[in-house]
Amino acid sequence: MEGTANLRTSTIPLTKGEKKAFIILIIVFHVVGLIGFAIPGLYTLFVDMVPFHLLLMLVFVAGSHRPANGMFFLFLGIIFIAGYGIEWIGVHNEFIFGKYAYGPALGTQLDSIPLCIGVNWFLLIYSTGVFMKISRVRNMITRVLTGAFILVLLDFFIEPVAIQLNYWHWAGNTIPYRNYLGWFFVSAILLFVFEKFQFKKQSIVAPVFLITQFVFFFILRLMFLLF
Repeated sequence: MEGTANLRTSTIPLTKGEKKAFIILIIVFHVVGLIGFAIPGLYTLFVDMVPFHLLLMLVFVAGSHRPANGMFFLFLGIIFIAGYGIEWIGVHNEFIFGKYAYGPALGTQLDSIPLCIGVNWFLLIYSTGVFMKISRVRNMITRVLTGAFILVLLDFFIEPVAIQLNYWHWAGNTIPYRNYLGWFFVSAILLFVFEKFQFKKQSIVAPVFLITQFVFFFILRLMFLLF
């Protein structure tokens, strides 16, 4: 009976208040992050908090999904493992993205790969997938390719900031074009997986996270260029 009650609870749609709360929290934590990175005395502290920020975003974004059932958590697990595995191949075989290595900023590592990178891949793939689902694009392949392009564009803003924050670094301090090509194909494959799960239409919480990421990294890039 308890299991049935939990299952029923997981299918209850988000209320307007819950959606608003998730959205406000996502935006507020990103704004606080920008302020922290802008203040020299807080810079190191906020770099150290990056893994916790990712986990918090996971709670907000995953918490907005309905129904929160086994299929959703299976998808989360698949993308987490796939994201980690892709990065493992990329770092150890210099394949897919180019020659790079992770710094300490993303927290606990397993065989030189931060565990949080799997969380990051889930957040980006899920948020982009939901964003494309609520768009007016009806063709699945078009949604996948457009979503992959969106993530490549986001990575264009992320890369210089990630290097500055010691998320990772590239051989020769040069971001190879292959990285963006790799991002496109990996994103397309993982977005195709998202489409195959055929989730019901979701709230705007995840798309708000995606848009906030664009604004966050764009502003950080400007900050690091100007100051």
